[in-house]
Amino acid sequence: MDEFSYYPPVAFKFLVAIDDVHGVKEGNFQEVAGLSFKLETEDIQEGGENRFIRKFPKPPKFPNLVLKRGMLINSPLVDWFYTCIGNFKFSPRTILIILLNQSQQPVMGWNVINAMPVGLSLSDLKSEENKIMIETLELAYDYFEEIDL
Repeated sequence: MDEFSYYPPVAFKFLVAIDDVHGVKEGNFQEVAGLSFKLETEDIQEGGENRFIRKFPKPPKFPNLVLKRGMLINSPLVDWFYTCIGNFKFSPRTILIILLNQSQQPVMGWNVINAMPVGLSLSDLKSEENKIMIETLELAYDYFEEIDL
């Protein structure tokens, strides 16, 4: 590859690891969504200045992280969800998401800080469809940061 060629990384090879959640298949997700933020602004009218309104940044807003995968039986991750929601005792965790290249080598990664369960849904049961059971796990979090690999 010459110095002028650049190919963006693929988005279909990645790993997910959750602090203190161990299991052989726990990080195998088919989809990760919610790695984004939006910075809103507050409009302030300056006295004596009528040509424009000044905009001041507010703290960023982060959407919930949504993880989708084929349902795992006896999953420690889902047990953590049920423990948090059932007992209303939340123990936030850090989630590591690593983007891989075609050779399964890490390209970049993100730490999702203070993630806690806020939703779990299972796919509908339909006898006339031939689909696998999908579980969707939703987590609120404080922020995410890019990490060096």
